[in-house]
Amino acid sequence: MNTLLRMLKGLHPDVDFETCETLIDDKILDSFDIITLVADINSEFDVTIPAEEIIPENFNSARALYALIERLSNED
Repeated sequence: MNTLLRMLKGLHPDVDFETCETLIDDKILDSFDIITLVADINSEFDVTIPAEEIIPENFNSARALYALIERLSNED
């Protein structure tokens, strides 16, 4: 989780990613941020996020995104 939080802080240092649960709803993360995250997650965690998983529910909070990473890494 710390690695993911570091990635997110690199995108938006002013956001409290540990508590924010509306990253997509409040337009904190935009499409470029999502593309960057997907690529960084692939590199860092060796997890490929399929297009059908790129939905607001999976990216609205760091916790939800980390749960997605764990779920996908367990599918391998």
